[in-house]
Amino acid sequence: MKNSYGIEFYTGSKEELLPGFENDFPYIASRAQLDKYVEHSVPWHWHKPVELFYMESGSIEYDTPGGKRLFPAGSGGMINSNVLHKTRAMSQTEANIQLLHIFDVSLLAGEHGSRIEQKYITPIAAAPQIELISLYPGNAAEGNILKLILEAFHFSDNEFGYEMKLREALSEIWLMLYELSRPMLNKKREPGISNDKIKRMMIYIHEHYQEKLSIPELAAAAYLSERECFRVFHDCLHTTPAEYIKTYRLQKACQMLAGGQEPVTNISHACGLGSSSYFGKVFREYTHCTPSEYRKKWQDCDISRHK
Repeated sequence: MKNSYGIEFYTGSKEELLPGFENDFPYIASRAQLDKYVEHSVPWHWHKPVELFYMESGSIEYDTPGGKRLFPAGSGGMINSNVLHKTRAMSQTEANIQLLHIFDVSLLAGEHGSRIEQKYITPIAAAPQIELISLYPGNAAEGNILKLILEAFHFSDNEFGYEMKLREALSEIWLMLYELSRPMLNKKREPGISNDKIKRMMIYIHEHYQEKLSIPELAAAAYLSERECFRVFHDCLHTTPAEYIKTYRLQKACQMLAGGQEPVTNISHACGLGSSSYFGKVFREYTHCTPSEYRKKWQDCDISRHK
């Protein structure tokens, strides 16, 4: 299982890049330590593979277009394919460890168009009403699934039959999730265009955040009116376009401060945040410390992490 201290994205996108994800066996196991992530959080992103997770320690909050849900230690869940989500650790002082199975549903479905895909995989993976399935140990059925999710991390990729045993375990978990989610599947929801529109506007921001951005050009990137642009941001990300742009720029600034020695003035301009005085003001509001204090904190953390 790979230890994870951060997240990578495809260039210009917020689709997560998954190092080690191979086409001949599209699966990776990851041990994410959110207390070691910059900002103790993961920004809005998506990925085609499904994410099964178990909270080993700490508490984490998931945010999707459907709302927020809290997952304490011992709980877990599933994020569906291509669902926008972000996460944050609820404490900045305690260990926050999340175990993840990340896999493409083709691992379970086999050949595209197969009976297994049509009967068991697509009804969940393509269901717009299923963004996040929550699992808590207090519920017997959910507790059984959590137990299987945790047990599946104990397989060793060095043992004979590892791939088949893992696929069998994930298939059993999937069937149990199918049974659990039947009530949600009965609540029909039309696939909205908002998901594609918000991703298109997010990608535009990620490609042009260093420039001066206007709402009309952002809306035009998704072929929307300004009014529709505001509605889509509100419905999907629970924020305004201007707030998302500012937050994204600050996230880029955090990454640059934690990962290098570029002067603060250069970083403020490189992130589209203008003068160093304005940058210092909004940065303190966002992180509750100065850019220099932030750099020292995270670079000291990075040194201790790799000792």
